[in-house]
Amino acid sequence: MNEDGILEITMDNPPVNALNIDDTFEIAAIFNNVAKNQEIKVAILTASGKGFCAGVDIKEIQALSGNEGILNVNQACYDAFAAVYECAVPVIAAVNDFCLGSGIGLAGSADIVVAADQAQFGLPEVDNGALGALTHLQRLVPQQRARQMLYTCETAPAEELASYGTIYDVVPKTELMETARNLAKRIAKKQARTIRAAKRSANGIEIIDIRNSYRYEQGYTFELNLVGEGEKARQAFLDGQR
Repeated sequence: MNEDGILEITMDNPPVNALNIDDTFEIAAIFNNVAKNQEIKVAILTASGKGFCAGVDIKEIQALSGNEGILNVNQACYDAFAAVYECAVPVIAAVNDFCLGSGIGLAGSADIVVAADQAQFGLPEVDNGALGALTHLQRLVPQQRARQMLYTCETAPAEELASYGTIYDVVPKTELMETARNLAKRIAKKQARTIRAAKRSANGIEIIDIRNSYRYEQGYTFELNLVGEGEKARQAFLDGQR
């Protein structure tokens, strides 16, 4: 945390910032712990290197026995997305590059999104024999567009999301963090207790119940795994068949 009360969290898991289970739980812990630190006024979530987030670590899921991988990753994602959404202070997602799968869950849970002009957003879940984060994608694009992206696994550029008003600004990658920090500083200058109350108020009037909506989606992921579709899709990915 810097002297302005801005907490920066940077995801760094080369080569494409696929989130493993432990790191995803760690993201949840970091954002949940913000409630205990009154010095924090705003949080910025970003990533270094290639990709904001390529989704979950499919290799890790496949390496774990039985249903352990899918159970753990689903719980970790559920906890992390909820922690970002329910963080005690506003969260700015600074999306530096492609934002896929669980990256959509994180960015779509944030209060504000800024993006580099090269960023792409999408859900490859159908190709991976899973479902989830349509809840969060629908906070970034209109419902019919979100469904089309879900069914086809097509990505959308940052400029498109900006046209919907769901991305605050699209800037060159070299200007991304400066843009996010300047916005964070504007918020940090406000009365801290009032901003925390504003965050709780904004969540309280949200039309969609983020937790229950996402959990409903996850139910179908579990079902697809029980019938073997998830296993087949993940193995096809690892075998380079798509």
